[in-house]
Amino acid sequence: MDSLIRTENVTKIYNPRKPDEVRALESATLNIDKGEVVVLKGPSGSGKTTLLSLIGCMGRPTSGRIVVDGRDIAKLPERFLTLIRRRTFGFIFQQFNLIRNVSVLENILLPLYPVDISFADMRLRGEKILEDLNIRDRMHTKVNKLSGGEQQRVAIARALINGPEIIIADEPTAHLDRKLSTDLLRILQDLNISGKTIVIATHDPFVYDHPFVKRIVEMRDGRIQDIKLT
Repeated sequence: MDSLIRTENVTKIYNPRKPDEVRALESATLNIDKGEVVVLKGPSGSGKTTLLSLIGCMGRPTSGRIVVDGRDIAKLPERFLTLIRRRTFGFIFQQFNLIRNVSVLENILLPLYPVDISFADMRLRGEKILEDLNIRDRMHTKVNKLSGGEQQRVAIARALINGPEIIIADEPTAHLDRKLSTDLLRILQDLNISGKTIVIATHDPFVYDHPFVKRIVEMRDGRIQDIKLT
């Protein structure tokens, strides 16, 4: 397999040289191959969410290199980071981060703006993803009228709308019951089978013990402690 993501001695310090300085990540080195499912495992404050956000171009490291698909992203200008983030990654957040008073379709199309495709083509793309996730019949419904499971599927649809190569999921089961967690992991497994690379930050054993997880990266106090093949 080809290495898709590589971090080299990545350190992240918040508020450097101030009384409230926090060393959130320390010398993290990790390779993730194309098509892998990798879990960053650890308690709150272990650095897993920080590493996940840096991989996903949602922040910059204080030092070190981050290479995504052969490109060093650590020092790119923000406008290029934004392009890479939109074209390469799909994000699933633990709080869903949906706009509650607009429709399902409007929510999932938001990551496409601005793009050089027509609204008709955008809509067709959105309808196809909603069909695949068995929620097309709710596409005109406002999010605040949906069940938790339906909102979960909308959040996944939004993550997929830009055709990302990499799915980033931060504590995706934190507010889900066992049934919804099972549904989520089945969808993620199907996405992996279709070729997506998936990186998950979690402390939920239901996630990191799942058979489709290829590697577990154990983190504590901002450092990678161990990497286990499953």
